[in-house]
Amino acid sequence: MLGFEHAFRGLIEMIKTERNFKIQVLAFTLVIILGFVLDVSIQDWLILILVSGMVMSLEIINSAIEKICDLYTTEKNEKIRIIKDISAGAVLITALFAFITGILVFLPHLKNIIK
Repeated sequence: MLGFEHAFRGLIEMIKTERNFKIQVLAFTLVIILGFVLDVSIQDWLILILVSGMVMSLEIINSAIEKICDLYTTEKNEKIRIIKDISAGAVLITALFAFITGILVFLPHLKNIIK
């Protein structure tokens, strides 16, 4: 059980301190609400949960990389800037693909409502 305690402490720390993670949790909450409102299929749920989990997990890894870099130095360092930018870029790519996935899942349902 001790491992779970560490993991939950880490998640709480992310929610308390990381603005982008808070935004991603909010976005995931909206995805869940929209999924229920539009009554998406089980396959769509699986896809939405998978891509959302990927974005949030990668954000956690990105934050860990940033914190490790900050342990090394908080002064301006070009190599550390590049490491942080690359890590943030990975989150951005995943978030963009998740956004596209959301559009592909939700748009047909929204078109049916608008008709």
